[in-house]
Amino acid sequence: MYKAAFFDTKPYDRKWFDALKDKYGIKIKYLENRLNSDTAVLASGYEAVVAFVSDTIDKDTVAELKRIGVKAIAMRCAGFNNVDLKACGDDIKVYRVPAYSPASVAEHAMALLLTLNRKIHRAYNRTREFNFSLKGLIGFDLKGKTVGVVGMGKIGQCFVDICLGFGMKVIAYDLYPTEYKGVEYVSIDELFRRSDVISLHCPLTSDTYHIMDKEAFSIMKDGVYVINTSRGALIDSEALLEAIKSGKVGGAGLDVYEEETDLFYEDFSDQVLQDDMLNMLSSQPNVLITSHQAFLTNEALEAIAETTLENLKCYFEGCDSKNLIK
Repeated sequence: MYKAAFFDTKPYDRKWFDALKDKYGIKIKYLENRLNSDTAVLASGYEAVVAFVSDTIDKDTVAELKRIGVKAIAMRCAGFNNVDLKACGDDIKVYRVPAYSPASVAEHAMALLLTLNRKIHRAYNRTREFNFSLKGLIGFDLKGKTVGVVGMGKIGQCFVDICLGFGMKVIAYDLYPTEYKGVEYVSIDELFRRSDVISLHCPLTSDTYHIMDKEAFSIMKDGVYVINTSRGALIDSEALLEAIKSGKVGGAGLDVYEEETDLFYEDFSDQVLQDDMLNMLSSQPNVLITSHQAFLTNEALEAIAETTLENLKCYFEGCDSKNLIK
């Protein structure tokens, strides 16, 4: 039986990995620790590790993994910007899960937009205190509004389908545009200028880092709504806060945050949060933050487990995998 060390384990991870691991003949050592240069040693005796977007797989971590004999990293997510691929070189193979449930992320993006627009979160809190006033709860019809979609991969396409169902006009930007019914491709600047709602569905790269910065916000419509379910660093948080305070941004729905690594997926409810930017963003009435949960559906978790285990089996048996990054 093959063996893998599984870092940053949560109960919802174990459900599907436990259900499927025997099918692939893989024994899993579950670890609650996040993977970093200090915890990598916990994978001693294991040739493969399973990691997540919240793990720190930098040069130092990779060096430690190499030292203890790890030959493969199976990311149980689509993103791999937290992995130093150059440091891995030819010694460590890196796999990912490119698509698990595009619908789960796209539907969460729409949920953020609907909640923000119709002030559902504020109404919920009010009515629990028997305050049935409608003051400050005015929204707008999505029908006829222009939504700008940045990134037309599977998640972006799924989000487009949802928006078209609401009767929205869709414009999009993608480095490699492919024709999609109902979508008009435009430049990124034109998308920023024309959109009533902007939703980010692109990977984090050197080209997309802070794709929404002070200059980008300056050319957007007043009152634009911004949704991000991709990667936190696509948005310059300081520029976003300034745009919110000035009224340039009418609402922001964020499932990700650029400094989320040491915060998201953990409970800090009994502590004073030391992240001033997150404190300021979360205190705004027109900002809705969720803790990187857009992927969290049973269908997505099952698909993640299935593909990750397939990737591990491919590594151990030396077969080709379309999910091999390098």
